Amino acid sequence: MSDVKEFEVDGKDLPLHCPTKEVALWASHPRVFLDVAKTGQVSCPYCGTKYRLKPGTQVHHH
Repeated sequence: MSDVKEFEVDGKDLPLHCPTKEVALWASHPRVFLDVAKTGQVSCPYCGTKYRLKPGTQVHHH
């Protein structure tokens, strides 16, 4: 059984970073921004948490 967390994200979660604001400060690692828009999914290089875009999410570049 895997301990890796997986989350679906949408446009309001972008730019995406890990850890998210829901992670307790004591349990976090340095913030890293993740480019989920490129492939629709990405894993955090620190903790392995997986993020994927919800189907139909519109990504707006600034």
